[in-house]
Amino acid sequence: MIIIGVDAHKSTHTFVAVDEIGRQVGQLTAAATLDGHLSAVEWAAHWPQVQFALEDCRHVTRRLEADLLRRGYSVVRVKTQLMAVHRRSARQPGKSDPIDAQAVAMAALREPNLPIARLDGPAREVKLLSDHRHDLVCERTKLINRLRWHLHELDPELHIPARGLRRYCVMDELADRITESTGVVAQIAGELLQRCRQMTRQINDLEREIRGRVRVLAPSLLAVPGCGVLSAAVIIGETAGAHRFHSKDAYAKFNGTAPIPVWSAHERVRLNRGGNRTVNAALHAIAITQVARGGQGKNYVDKLQAAGKTRREALRLLRRRISDRVFQVLRADESARGNIANATLSAAA
Repeated sequence: MIIIGVDAHKSTHTFVAVDEIGRQVGQLTAAATLDGHLSAVEWAAHWPQVQFALEDCRHVTRRLEADLLRRGYSVVRVKTQLMAVHRRSARQPGKSDPIDAQAVAMAALREPNLPIARLDGPAREVKLLSDHRHDLVCERTKLINRLRWHLHELDPELHIPARGLRRYCVMDELADRITESTGVVAQIAGELLQRCRQMTRQINDLEREIRGRVRVLAPSLLAVPGCGVLSAAVIIGETAGAHRFHSKDAYAKFNGTAPIPVWSAHERVRLNRGGNRTVNAALHAIAITQVARGGQGKNYVDKLQAAGKTRREALRLLRRRISDRVFQVLRADESARGNIANATLSAAA
């Protein structure tokens, strides 16, 4: 088996091939275009068994990853931290594209159970929509902060409810108040208010589209207590297929809910501050909601606190419990979709 590590950039990709004991057996630099990808595929055909290892830079490597997968090659994703660890311990000092590509290959050679790349599907569409909505919400927040200062200058006694600038009725009232004023400040405030209305409409439309997609992809995930549509969309998009994790423990390590062992003579663990923090934040939101609404989640936290755990420690353990449940329902939904697809193909045949 030959492992080909890739150091990817916007203009060029550098490929370094190593054998099973880590010896370099080939090197290539190709343009980051379709023709460059084809030349890399032709170069890799020199070896009968090849696996590509790509540094996990999704937007930079996505086109290359898709082209390799369509050609039937196995592709794994290597975290930047794993590559950097090998580069620091390598015999050859310095930093260059070939050195980085070889470090990626060596990390893939050393580390088992790396994430396996697959062609994009509905999960990535949910992720793109969710990320786009998040960006719009952040932009609207900045816009609202600017708008509030202009409104305060127009009328210091004007009271705007918290999160009021997300509601159309409040925006209608403010539009009437702004028209009563004249000057540049009123003009700017009116423009900002109009943009806020447009962005709110976009955000609401995106949320409706996300809701429809999530209900099709993971109906069981929405049945988990405390899991709303937006949290489910984040989990689906970032997980990118629960079947690529061999166990619930591997999934917990991925999302940062699995503790890290730090013991020598006496068994101890510490908080894991790594993993996918976006999924971790979604799991935390579900845990907070479960505790606030009562039920099994709150009973579990109360039981842990009665046993001497702090609230923070109890919530941390509840997050891990939710992670295991989420992994279970994601696998079930994916299996159900696969069975439906197979049945459809059989009926068509």
